Amino acid sequence: MEVLVYGAGALGSLVGGLLARAHDVTLVGRDPHMRRVREEGLRIDGRIDACVRPRALTVGRDLSADLALVTTKAYDTDAAARALATGEYGAVCSLQNGLTEERLVAALEPPVLAGTASYGARLLEPGRVRCTGVGEVVVGSLEGRESALAERVSRAFTDAGIEAAAAGDMPRRRYEKLAVNAGINGPSALARVTNGETLEGPAGGVARGAAREVARVAKAEGADLSESAAVDALERVARDTAANRSSMCEDVAAGRRTEVDAIYGVVLERAARLEVPVPTCRTLASVIRAWEAGRELRRN
Repeated sequence: MEVLVYGAGALGSLVGGLLARAHDVTLVGRDPHMRRVREEGLRIDGRIDACVRPRALTVGRDLSADLALVTTKAYDTDAAARALATGEYGAVCSLQNGLTEERLVAALEPPVLAGTASYGARLLEPGRVRCTGVGEVVVGSLEGRESALAERVSRAFTDAGIEAAAAGDMPRRRYEKLAVNAGINGPSALARVTNGETLEGPAGGVARGAAREVARVAKAEGADLSESAAVDALERVARDTAANRSSMCEDVAAGRRTEVDAIYGVVLERAARLEVPVPTCRTLASVIRAWEAGRELRRN
């Protein structure tokens, strides 16, 4: 299968690199990472060891592939969609944080699949990515039904040695992923602690409260996610990635813009429309946005 990975940072490089063991893969990312991959290949270490030589580009326009995986930061979704719209793809699948798939559907003609990825990844240096945790990639239709396309994409992952599955309950899974992100990212970033420490320490109540609020929004929108299931997922991911630091924690430590709008902003927007109180998520969003504003990282 021909696969394009648009947004080859840590996760995109890991997933794309693993796919390159069995498929024709093109990574689209930034220099100097892409330049090093072109010159020396991509090295994967940690929980998985591999060295592969995918095609590596810095411009993702006018390309084609059987599958385009979108792994950019959520705030770059619209830019990714504009670039992908210039090419030809059999299908597009998002592995991003937040609920970005609707924006891809609005901008692109190919069918769009929802996806989740629980692999841990860290970009150590140009040309080198570390797998910090082996998880699973799950893909499926946005509507929450069985999908032959999702089955084919899942098999492509499996053929490359990636734990993967096709699911018919993606509406619930998307909100479960959002609950985990809401529970871990904000508290860990503000406290500057690992995922495990977020749940084990004083921030644990805040983290679980945020996950419960996402579940209430999900239920109001018709997705079958209970509060207990959201907390169970949060605790499972925190336990499995205990030594990792969340993407938002790393962004704050590096002084970079975060995905606060994609994680907490979408919760607040949907909660307002559905009249669901989400005080924990609102507080986390406000504090993180204030941090961004103080460093002139926010565009609005």
